[in-house]
Formats: sequence, C-alpha cells, structure tokens
Amino acid sequence: MATSVAVKEESKAQLWNTVKPFMNGGLAGMGATCVIQPVDMIKVRIQLGQGTATQVARQVVQNEGFGALYKGLSAGLLRQATYTTARLGTFRVLTAKATAANDGKPLPLYQKAFCGLTAGAIGASVGSPADLALIRMQADATLPVAQRRNYQNAFHALYRIAADEGVLALWKGAGPTVVRAMALNMGMLASYDQSVEFFRDSLNFTEIPTVIGASAVSGFFASACSLPFDYVKTQIQKMQPGLDGKFPYSGSLDCAMKTIKTGGPLKLYSGFGTYCVRIAPHVMMTWIFLNQIQKLEKAAGL
Repeated sequence: MATSVAVKEESKAQLWNTVKPFMNGGLAGMGATCVIQPVDMIKVRIQLGQGTATQVARQVVQNEGFGALYKGLSAGLLRQATYTTARLGTFRVLTAKATAANDGKPLPLYQKAFCGLTAGAIGASVGSPADLALIRMQADATLPVAQRRNYQNAFHALYRIAADEGVLALWKGAGPTVVRAMALNMGMLASYDQSVEFFRDSLNFTEIPTVIGASAVSGFFASACSLPFDYVKTQIQKMQPGLDGKFPYSGSLDCAMKTIKTGGPLKLYSGFGTYCVRIAPHVMMTWIFLNQIQKLEKAAGL
C-alpha cells in the first residue's frame, strides 16, 4: 500500500515538473501583456503608416477613446496563453535535456541559441491564429468604414476569420510569424541565460540586479533580431486585395524585397524606437514575472 502511494506521489511530481515551465511561462507572458498592450497598439499603427508614436497615441485617444489603447487585449492574452506558454516551456525542457546531456555543465551560447530557435518555431506555430487576430483587431480602425470587420473580441475574430476565409486562413502569415519568432527567441532566450551566468558568476551580482540586467540585455537582442521579420509579418497579415483582386505581396520574401527597393533596408526597422520600447519592457517584465512566480512556488513547496 505504501509503495502504491509513493508511486502515485512520484507520478504527480513528475507531471507537475513537466507542466510547470509551460504554465509559468504563460502566466508570466500574460502578466507582461496586461502592462504593455498600449505600446503594442501604437507600434502596429506606426507600422501601418499612421504617424509617429506621439501622433498615433493622440489620435487614438481623441478619436476612439483611451480604452482603444487596449484594443486587442483579449487576443494578446490568448496569444501569450498559447505562444509564450509553448515557447518558454519548450525552451526550458530543451535546455534541461541538453544540460543533462552535457553532464550538468552550463550550455555554450550556440546550443542555447539553437534551443531558442526551436522553441520560437514551436511557440509561433501554436500561437499564430491568436497573433493574426491581434493584428486584425488593432488594424481594424485604420480601414475605411465599409471594410472594417468590427471584431468584438479575440474569439469572435477567430470565428469570423475561419468562417469568412476558411480555417487555414487562421495561419495566414504563419511563415513570417514563425521566422520572426525564431529570431526573437534566439535573441531573447539565449542572451538571457548567457547574461544571467555573466552577471551572477563573473560580476557576482545579487539576484535582483542579475534578473534586471539580464532582462534588459535579453530585451534589446530580442528587438534587434526580430524587428525586420515583425515588419514583414505585419504587412502580410494586414494586406487586402486591390481593385484588380491581387494582393500587393506574393509572400514574405516579396514583401521584404519590395520594401527594401522602395524604402531602403532601414525601412524594415520602421518604428524601431517604439518597437524596442514595446518589446524590451515586455521581455523584461516576462522574466521578472517568471522569477517571482518561481519564488512563490518555491516558498509554497511546489
């Protein structure tokens, strides 16, 4: 009897240890999204050619009300519940297995980068529908009244997209979304773990400065690596057919080439300041939330 109880307890512990990194990642991402959603809204409007950050913020508040800055929040939370849950959970599982195979020694940067690339691809594949819904909801008010879709929330957007355009349309732009996520997560995840080791082991920082410093480095590299892909992804996801029935871009590579041809390479970095302000704090807060969640779980004996 005692053996049976011990086996059940061990099974529960193994299940919890498997689920925990995924659940913690999703909760941390959702918490960060609640704080950063207005900046994300402004970033999308800048990429759609609505003006500077100050102009966009003023126009949104004056024309649509302060609450419009949180338009797409439900989709943003759904995206974190899928995308960040999958990517952070997968990254921790992959790095744990790689560390075990490395006899417990810290992983070299290239292995961390590979784990980040893989986790980003898996997370983006899972979260692509929610990401599409978020872009559509944030861009909807910029369309002529006759072309607006008037989505009520994330689930209504997903339903309308599937009903009007087919289920596979939920993964429209999934290619550039996955590529962008791979670049972002390579910069974000690998640089964070590497920075933690540097601040903690080489500079002898205490816990809080280590987390804040590593989070800041992680946010910068995530922004720098991913913005060109994010720009292309946004253009692909929001495009509509012209009067001739043809879309302006045949794919992400075509979009990138036409953008470079008409505006130069730096066009792909449109809104970098706002993007960095949006991505870096979100990345930082995700790591800080995650650190606090883990501390609470440790204090509770979980």
